[in-house]
Amino acid sequence: MHDATTPQLYRTIRLIRRFEEQVVELVNANEIAGVTHEYIGQEAVAAGVCAALRDDDVITSTHRGHGHVIAKGADVARMLAELLGRETGLNRARGGSMHIADLSLGIYGANGIVAAGAPIAAGAAWVARCAGSERVAVCFFGDGGVNQGVLHETMNMAAIMRLPVVFVCENNGYAVSFSVEQSTAGVIVERAAAYGLAAETVDGMDAEAVLEAASRAVALARAGEGPSFLECRTYRFVGHHTAERTMGLGYRSDDEIARWRERDPLVVLGVRMDPATRAAIDAEVEQTLADALAFARASARPDVATAADFVYGGALAPRAGTAACRA
Repeated sequence: MHDATTPQLYRTIRLIRRFEEQVVELVNANEIAGVTHEYIGQEAVAAGVCAALRDDDVITSTHRGHGHVIAKGADVARMLAELLGRETGLNRARGGSMHIADLSLGIYGANGIVAAGAPIAAGAAWVARCAGSERVAVCFFGDGGVNQGVLHETMNMAAIMRLPVVFVCENNGYAVSFSVEQSTAGVIVERAAAYGLAAETVDGMDAEAVLEAASRAVALARAGEGPSFLECRTYRFVGHHTAERTMGLGYRSDDEIARWRERDPLVVLGVRMDPATRAAIDAEVEQTLADALAFARASARPDVATAADFVYGGALAPRAGTAACRA
């Protein structure tokens, strides 16, 4: 698949990588409060999956969600404004890193609760089917999420109702510091297959391989063939979050990290591209992020008096005909 999609995928990966590196610098400089969970190393998963989606498709994300949000098309200037606590942020500084969302783009939110995006995605898929739409929902979660009951409940329901959902497991080998070998019995894809889902494992360091697998899964969902499951074997090059480097944790060896860095998603795609094209994309990404940071820094902080605004919603009356849709 070394065609026109390769530069597009490379640009998405490069934008995510440099966004995350910039965020780390801002956290360390105390311009962004607290910690963030970096997506560095896993970019090929978000890039490949989201390239298979339409603008009106829905995604739900995780605590490590910046990459998914960028790959789905969010404005990085408004993302940085959100992280810096500015009024111009995607969620007016109410969402922050772990709950950032953009409903206009089908981004139904990052989520600080492990695997909590799964039932939200299933709900979005059910609404789409009731509306007669071909819209597809994708939920991202990590290997730690496959041990959460809510994910299994959702896969069971999605299979029974034949919902247009794609379950994407980003298996980076660790749930915080707990390795998948120690925490997860059996084979991950076999768990999904047991519910009748079409399930496969894919090289999560190669965005083109992810795109091919995701395209198959999305096509099944659009055709009314029900849910699918992708296990993307990937790796985070850095810690669980930005504070880990100060904690002295030693659950991964330098050799292990070095081996995975040899399969850096940027390098995997970069060698398939013309060097001039790659350099031009790199330069364009740097300018985009420089402009985004300038925008965020120049934006106003929210008025303290409005702290409770946009946090609580009023009761919604059921729409006419809501009960007409059945499994």
